[in-house]
Amino acid sequence: MIHAVPAAARIAEAAFAREFPEARLWNLLDDRLLDDAREAEGLTPALRRRMLHLIGHAVEAGAHGILLTCSSYGEVVDTARTLWKVPVLKSDESMFHAALTGPHDGLAVVASTPPAVPAAIAQLDDLAKRLRPGRPARITAVLSEAAAVAATPQATARHLADALHARGADGVQAVLLAQYSLAPAGPALSELLGLPVLDGAGAAARELRATLLSPAPAQVAP
Repeated sequence: MIHAVPAAARIAEAAFAREFPEARLWNLLDDRLLDDAREAEGLTPALRRRMLHLIGHAVEAGAHGILLTCSSYGEVVDTARTLWKVPVLKSDESMFHAALTGPHDGLAVVASTPPAVPAAIAQLDDLAKRLRPGRPARITAVLSEAAAVAATPQATARHLADALHARGADGVQAVLLAQYSLAPAGPALSELLGLPVLDGAGAAARELRATLLSPAPAQVAP
């Protein structure tokens, strides 16, 4: 797993312990990735090469699967997939895929920092066009900056639930957490709303487990 902030490592590790306990985890942290991208006002060629170097380092050292926990570098994954055969996942791609291929049409994307909202919506829109072209999803974006400074997961959940209610999202059937930092509030938020709540780390762990532990196809004799 490749991280831009230490907190993402703790949250992803908890998700893998729950969803993919067989995995042996290896955390690579470059805690300048986000700051340098902010200073450059986006991903420069040098920053893309830096992330590709980290991915390549993991592949060459024997990683069987890779998860980038920073959504800002998700576009680099598209290039990585052309260079290596090892599964490389974007931070929230598995969550969005699960949401769009499931039974729900009304989805709410919740966040506590403004930049997370447009990034999530853009990915959802792009995936929706490919995964369900004849069945558009109703996507509601909800921002609660108060959730960013909440002292406990329960308080975070309450702020997010209040923001959802204030938005009037009556048709929401499932909630997607747009940041790894919100994952600890997921169970409490689900209980408050009576709705399924998906988080990126948990969905990624489930996808990697299914991919890496699936039995090899049977060989057919000639």
